[in-house]
Parts: sequence; structure tokens; C-alpha cells
Amino acid sequence: MSGDDTPHYHGHRDRLRARFMEMGSDSLPDYELLELVLFRSIPRRDVKPLAKDLIRRFGTFAEVLAAAPARLLEVEGISEKVVADLKIVEASARRLARGEVAKRPVLSSWASVLDYCRTAMAFMDKEQFRLLFLDKRNALIADEVQQSGTVDHTPVYPREVVKRALELSASALILVHNHPSGDPTPSAADVKMTREIIEVARPLGITVHDHIIVSREGHASLKGLRLI
Repeated sequence: MSGDDTPHYHGHRDRLRARFMEMGSDSLPDYELLELVLFRSIPRRDVKPLAKDLIRRFGTFAEVLAAAPARLLEVEGISEKVVADLKIVEASARRLARGEVAKRPVLSSWASVLDYCRTAMAFMDKEQFRLLFLDKRNALIADEVQQSGTVDHTPVYPREVVKRALELSASALILVHNHPSGDPTPSAADVKMTREIIEVARPLGITVHDHIIVSREGHASLKGLRLI
């Protein structure tokens, strides 16, 4: 402790908060942004070593937030309270990104759609198949996770996809899933499944605008690749 009995990390916390407020998050490396989150969860300890350990283990700030609770709890110094706080930040980021998609026609804000899909799914450790249901104006009606699977497979049933679209009176769909491997390249099975959904949906007047695959390393659009 210093002469005034103030732990040394208090000054560091104040300086880091001040730099964040003055210069914004882009001025901070991932571990310092993570420190700011951990300050509230762990008020009486130097959290820089823990933040660096989390980044070293999971890779990036986003990957720390998206890590499974059980994996986070394997890290020394991480409690259930810390996990809950990290998951609150993750949920907040998803809600913010979803708000950008929901407030305007989806096809006129494609960058926001991609940002939302990556925020929601890119850093997950298991595959997930998500559906964005759109109305006649291409505004978002609903955003639902239809299936969750393993690290490299998610079962998808075209008729169930279209049935849900009809229940919501959706006129169009955007299909989204993630590749936990990090490589967003569509597989032959991804292309086959997408074409099957298109074939089932078309006679019912439902358009499939695209199938987006997201991962840590980026994204791929089946439409952009001319695979559908």
C-alpha cells in the first residue's frame, strides 16, 4: 500500500477509466477493455493479470465474452459473479446490435445485419442455426435460434423452417449459422440444405434472401458466392 493506505491499483483504475472516457474504447487493447469490465466484478484486486490470462486463453475480448460459462469458471480468479457480469455485457452487445437491425429495412442496412450476426454467433463454441424472419417491407419480424448442435454440425429441417415462417406470416428469410472452426467457407452440406429450404419455401411465396455463415475469421454469403 502507499502512504495513504490506498492500494496501488486504485490509481491505475482511475487512469484507465479517464483514458477510456477521453479517447474511447479504440484507444485500449482488448485486455484493458476487459479490465474495465472486471473492475466492477472484482473491486478489491488488481485484475490486469486476470484480464491478460483470459485474453491469452480465449483469444480476444469478444471471445472472452462469448466463452461458455463452464470454460470461464476453469480460470483461476473467475467466480459465478464474474461470469454473470461478462454475460450481461455480451447480452448488451447483442441487444445493441439487434436494435440496429430492427429499426430499418434489413436489406438497406446489410452491414448492420452482418455486424449483428457476428456479434450474436461468431465466437460461440458450438454450431447454431438462426433465422431472421422478414415482412413484405423486409423489416425484421423475429429473430430466432432454430437449432443448436455440436462443434461442427447442426441439424436443420427445411419444412420446420418454412412452417415457422408461415406461423409468423413472414415473406422472406435470412438464414444464419456459425462455424466454430473459424473458417466461414460454406460446406457442400450447407449449400445443399440452403437449396432445399429455397425449394420448399418458393411455392409458398417465401423468399430466402441469403444464407450467411459467420466465424471468428469473418463471414461468407452464399448469395455473394453465387451458390444460391
